[in-house]
Amino acid sequence: MFGDELNPFYYLGAIAYYLLWIVVASGLYLYIFFSTGVHEAYDSVERLTHEQWWLGGILRSFHRYASDAMVLAMVLHLIRHYVFDQYRSFRWFSWVSGVVVLWLTYISGINGYMLPWDTTAQFVTQATAEWLDWLPVFSGALIRNFITPDAVNDRLFSLLSFLHIGFPLGVLALLWIHTQRVPGARTSPPRPIAVGVTLALLGLSLVKPALSGPPADLAGSPTTIPFDWFYLPVYPLIYAWGPGAVWAFVGGLTALFLALPWLPPKRAAKEGRHLMVRPDNRIIPVRPGESILEAALHEGIAFPYECRNGGCGRCKCTVLYGEVEQGPHQESALSAAERAAGKVLACSATPLTDVELEYEPRSLPGGLHVGHHTAKVVAMKRATPDVMIVQLAVDGDLPLRFYAGQYINILLPDGGKRSFSFATAPHVNREIELQIRHIPGGEFTTHVFEAMKPGDTLRFEGPLGSFFLREDSDKPIIFVAGATGFAPVKSMLEHAFHTQMKRKMVLYWGTRRQGDMYARELCEQWARDHANFSFVPVLSDPQPEDRWTGRTGLVHEAILADFPTLAGHQVYACGSVAMVEAAHPAFAARGLTQDDCFSDAFKLAPHLPRRVADADMVRLGGGQ
Repeated sequence: MFGDELNPFYYLGAIAYYLLWIVVASGLYLYIFFSTGVHEAYDSVERLTHEQWWLGGILRSFHRYASDAMVLAMVLHLIRHYVFDQYRSFRWFSWVSGVVVLWLTYISGINGYMLPWDTTAQFVTQATAEWLDWLPVFSGALIRNFITPDAVNDRLFSLLSFLHIGFPLGVLALLWIHTQRVPGARTSPPRPIAVGVTLALLGLSLVKPALSGPPADLAGSPTTIPFDWFYLPVYPLIYAWGPGAVWAFVGGLTALFLALPWLPPKRAAKEGRHLMVRPDNRIIPVRPGESILEAALHEGIAFPYECRNGGCGRCKCTVLYGEVEQGPHQESALSAAERAAGKVLACSATPLTDVELEYEPRSLPGGLHVGHHTAKVVAMKRATPDVMIVQLAVDGDLPLRFYAGQYINILLPDGGKRSFSFATAPHVNREIELQIRHIPGGEFTTHVFEAMKPGDTLRFEGPLGSFFLREDSDKPIIFVAGATGFAPVKSMLEHAFHTQMKRKMVLYWGTRRQGDMYARELCEQWARDHANFSFVPVLSDPQPEDRWTGRTGLVHEAILADFPTLAGHQVYACGSVAMVEAAHPAFAARGLTQDDCFSDAFKLAPHLPRRVADADMVRLGGGQ
């Protein structure tokens, strides 16, 4: 009826949420006309049901059937997570809180059956009192309130009404806690499903309206009542087994449900992995058993998704490196041909190794959109024997909009892509500068150094990436550049100077030798022109002919020597994998928070083997 993409079983949690809002909205209306008196309760419900049939009667049925459907959706939601083994490890909190929410929902519904004060309400109230009286804390005191008509008074209905408002508020609070631990949790189903659920409730309300039984009569016991097997399944057991046995059954079942995340059989736990996510160019951790989508959403990446169950295909992405285990999914969402081409569904794919992947973002920060462009090579200059400065003029009437620090993908004729950072600031948007480092054996960079000439045309897509200058802070900035990682830093600094940013800024640029620092004079000129900027060059392997008298060693160690604490600073690091991997924990130990540390580097193995352990990676300022 709904198709693979809108399979309601993919949205059970969201459907339960939607039904809860229907229950709350209809319940508020019903409460307006409900009289909380022992003699008025039944009559007020009857008037609402029959004299206001066009609204009150329909809403009463809506309230009843939405409550039943909510329990059904919650139970199925629980079962589905159990079947797919999505309740262990880091998911234990969601499972345990979900069990508590389910029982609280049952209590709310049972309490609701007491309010109309018909024969069903009488049975539920007396059976509940007898059940609770088995507990030592009550010791038979409750049932005495329901033996004779004189024992029931208006205060009881005020209490029942108060409870029927309080318990749903508790459900809402716990649901909020439950969903807060699930990154990107959806609390509303797709519109077609919401409309279908609403129409189903309306049809059921018209065909079989919810009606009261005869009024309660404490002088006798009801013999036949309309029974709700969704909310009251254990009540016949109270008289068949006895209250104690039912307490043992319900208590044992609850304990079992709560303990399930830690009980055998435990499936073999997968190791934690790392993801390199493009185009964000972020390295994120993946917990054992966590899907790619869960890991991305947990780290705040705006990964596209909808059903989260392998049915819609919105989270489809391409694995560039590494292996994943593709879980259950619909063939319509991911075909065999797409899987052979390296496509996976992030919602049901679990990394088996460290993985590098790429997805198509819906939008970039600030409303920017990824576009395809054509540019002409207008100038080329060798900055060093293995670094080429390329100037491109972008075709089109509109200027290219991007953030300082982002990058583009050069599109190759064979469908391949090579990534390069903008080395120009956003206000220089007609011509862009790329700083391309020659990678021995690299197809595109070899073409740049040996065959490319001014006048050639290139196609690219962009802007891409979330490594860009954040301007919503007044914290001092430390820029860390390694080799051609200087390119995005240059874009950021030139943008900061153009916008007259007043924050204190310092650039630490590390290269092997003095000749590799191809823009040292430019950086020194910046330091002379801007009082809030300073420049610290660092060489890791100076040669005697360099006659170097400045700082030596690893570039991040120079920062640690100059800053006893990094608390209250922001760090932008772009360089070799070795530099970024060493710098992150060292900076964190000095008080730098994760929210103030931004980096652009590959943690994972590149497509081409590195010739030395700390060689610059393909992405850092220049691709293959």
